Amino acid sequence: MVGRRDFIKTGALGVASLALGSRGVFAIGTERKPPNIWWIMSDEHNPHVTGAYGNTIVRTPHMDELAANGVTFETHYCNSPLCVPSRASLTAGKYCSRVNVWSNSCELPSADIPSLPRILNAAGYESYLCGKQHYDYSRRYGFMEIGGNFNDNFKNGRGKRRDPNAVTQDGISDRFKQFHPGPRNPVLEHDKRVTAGTLDFLTKRTGSDKPFFLYSGYLAPHFPLVVPKDYWERYRGRIEMPTIPGGFYDTLPLNYRLLRAGFGEIGLPDATVRTGRELYYGMVDWIDNEIGKVVAALRANKDLAENTVIVYSSDHGENMGEHGMWWKSCMYEQASRVPMIISYPQRWAAGQRRAGASAHVDLVKTLVDIGGGHTPDDWNGDSMLGWLDDPKQMWKDYAVSEYYAHNIGSGYVMSRSGNWKYTYHSTMDSAHPAQRQLFDLSSDPQEFANVADRPENAQRVAEMHQRMVKEIGGEPDETEQKARAQMAQGYHRTDKKPSGRKGGEEA
Repeated sequence: MVGRRDFIKTGALGVASLALGSRGVFAIGTERKPPNIWWIMSDEHNPHVTGAYGNTIVRTPHMDELAANGVTFETHYCNSPLCVPSRASLTAGKYCSRVNVWSNSCELPSADIPSLPRILNAAGYESYLCGKQHYDYSRRYGFMEIGGNFNDNFKNGRGKRRDPNAVTQDGISDRFKQFHPGPRNPVLEHDKRVTAGTLDFLTKRTGSDKPFFLYSGYLAPHFPLVVPKDYWERYRGRIEMPTIPGGFYDTLPLNYRLLRAGFGEIGLPDATVRTGRELYYGMVDWIDNEIGKVVAALRANKDLAENTVIVYSSDHGENMGEHGMWWKSCMYEQASRVPMIISYPQRWAAGQRRAGASAHVDLVKTLVDIGGGHTPDDWNGDSMLGWLDDPKQMWKDYAVSEYYAHNIGSGYVMSRSGNWKYTYHSTMDSAHPAQRQLFDLSSDPQEFANVADRPENAQRVAEMHQRMVKEIGGEPDETEQKARAQMAQGYHRTDKKPSGRKGGEEA
């Protein structure tokens, strides 16, 4: 087990009692059982590369069909643009800074924390995990894992900050050598296993069984960007290059300059950028095909199909050369915003859209509401169930995302409200003070013009910062110091790292 004496103590808090007295929002006044809940999660899916979000080139018929028969959330965010902090946050129902999950080397502070699957289990569900959730090998947080062992990480809790002066790189990252078509990719092999496990589950489940919460965790379109040649050929020569205004790199905040250097992204040849973007489209096309297979299996089981809420989303987005950046880890729309679709035509009319800002902490509260459970009072987020039922209902239109992981000089926090997007980069040291970004996405959707320092925006910046601090429960500068101290110390594990288990900070 992981030694966590220096971390916050959460405990189980009597999870079994959380659902007492609740019959479920779908079952109130009837004898009908609550619906099954199926969350299909991809990894690194930029919402701009989806037909349902307006892309006319990429082929995503199965995601688009879910949107056509469901509710599409146009401004939905992950709570951290990195795999583990994002997934830990949605598991625990709290921002990653509140559960001390700073990077991919971290894990939740308690093995028995009140989690999304545990709370749904307490409400009468059976929770199943098939695929990636990036957990430590020793933990499942209330999930029963099916389809094989997909979560074999060994977390040490360690991490470090990049020297603020290290804005140059030794060379271009070897990751870019993995931009090519090919028949085999560990990501695709992983996802074929997820599809097989999900198909096995859905074909054997009956309508008379207890309601289930199924989480299918796919890896695509996560790098390496290696996809069968026919998927690449569909997009060769068809994808525009990213727009980079002259002098833009000089306007990047220091953290993003450090990210570009740390990931070896500076000076990437145009041919590599173009090929990578084409291959990414092919990866999205490929994972859409896998999603089509499992959704078809559900639809073939009529008893399940008529009483299953389907959710499609991603743990974070993906930069594809926009702003000169790749992978995730930043707060630009390509990395922090994610696709999010909820399909359940039996309750919500098909083809609807919701425009206000929302986040995964809101989604997990919504799923608990759907299942008739009760979330702990200290969870973040707000249920979107009423907003789903009535598009005219007042919604907060607010989302927050945090990043305290690798290749940066200090952590940063983003908030989105209306057309305005604010990011606060915490202080690195006495020579490198805090930096702020403010974008008006109505006039600057590509986020090129940082207007945080304009006098007319001073009050807006102050108000957005104050609201952000209240939302996350503390100043990012203080959180940054806590993150540094905990990552320097790491975990004091008493178990030995099993042979072959994965670890480390970057992914």
